[in-house]
Amino acid sequence: MRMYDVIEKKKHGLELSRDEIFEMIKLYTADEIPDYQMSSLMMAIYFKGMTDREIYDLTEAMMLSGDTVDLSAFGDASVDKHSTGGVGDKTTLIVAPIVAACGGIVAKMSGRGLGHTGGTVDKLESFPGFRTSLTPDEFAAQVGRCSLAVIGQSADLAPADKKLYALRDVTATVDSIPLISSSIMSKKLAAGTKSIVLDVKCGRGSFMKTPADAKKLAETMVKIGKAHGRRTAAVITNMDLPLGHAIGNALEVCEAIEVLNGGGPSDLKTVCLTLASLMVEFSCKIPSNEAKARVNDALISGKAFEKFCEWIRQQGGDDAYARDTSLFGKAKYFCDILSDRDGYILSCDAEKIGLAAMTLGAGRATKDSVIDPRAGVILLKKPSDEVKRGDVIARLFTEKKDTFDAARDQIISALEFTDTAPEKPTLIHEIIV
Repeated sequence: MRMYDVIEKKKHGLELSRDEIFEMIKLYTADEIPDYQMSSLMMAIYFKGMTDREIYDLTEAMMLSGDTVDLSAFGDASVDKHSTGGVGDKTTLIVAPIVAACGGIVAKMSGRGLGHTGGTVDKLESFPGFRTSLTPDEFAAQVGRCSLAVIGQSADLAPADKKLYALRDVTATVDSIPLISSSIMSKKLAAGTKSIVLDVKCGRGSFMKTPADAKKLAETMVKIGKAHGRRTAAVITNMDLPLGHAIGNALEVCEAIEVLNGGGPSDLKTVCLTLASLMVEFSCKIPSNEAKARVNDALISGKAFEKFCEWIRQQGGDDAYARDTSLFGKAKYFCDILSDRDGYILSCDAEKIGLAAMTLGAGRATKDSVIDPRAGVILLKKPSDEVKRGDVIARLFTEKKDTFDAARDQIISALEFTDTAPEKPTLIHEIIV
């Protein structure tokens, strides 16, 4: 196989063979294909697309490029959940302990945040001592003890995807449905779970800007899962606005704990209950109405919060922080943004809010950037909310006082006002099973 010939075929929109795809991934992972040739192929795929069969083969080739996790000890009960990335998305912190408290088996690998999107691993590391790096044996043992483990991606898990993602990130080829879907699903399949629930974000704060594009991505990933024998569903959720009120690592952990104790923002709770119910249905093999009843009971009874504390403790974290969130402390500086008018919030650009949190120190400009766990934004007013002149719209937290002006400008530019009460935004666009 010559890489030149593969690029030439895809440039003309022709279908690559299974052998070509597997050989290409094998050679690129072994550093035998240069980045400039792979970049050329990624751009050809961006413009010409791939057939379903090509996407399935690319996913499988990346999945098999490194280690895979063996969760066969748990039969068909293991379930994973993945979000395509958003602002204020702390759903894993809520959904995972709910599902485990309902009798499900949650084995999940999560990522770190980059840019305006937050990462579950960064949030969990707000707990002193919490271990996000476990060996495959430690991972399986943690699942066995607690019915729940969430760790960072191993360097040996789907290494081809890790190389390709880094390349796509700097060559403007991230937002390609064949490349996004194969990237996500190669890691999910390598992680070994038998069922997968996908939270596909849609809107200004996500890669998929329109419901039509989000649906196409969701359907592609569900097909990949089914083709590889995994029970898979996708929930298309709104990311035009941040999820919940908190944006920033420790701030989001505190909001997740609030939900697990029966409170919290209604939009965050609604999305979490929907995802958790699907996961319980799959993991426990029960009808959807029974799954919903179990999920509600786990939240109301406090079982989900106790499972959360157990999970933090079992992975080396200090669960005293879960029981008393004041232990997380506050950032050295805070600043309020006040409304200069009466009216209603019409819209809120989630990406700009995420960038404001990043400016304050809550996100990464590069993968090597250091995150401040206490930095971030509490967005107190959201679309459809009424505001009065002088109301606090948002509160900013940082250790770097000189970031306030830039972050304030980003948040003000993200908000649009109206004089009449608008309709509440749609939270869940569609569920694809």
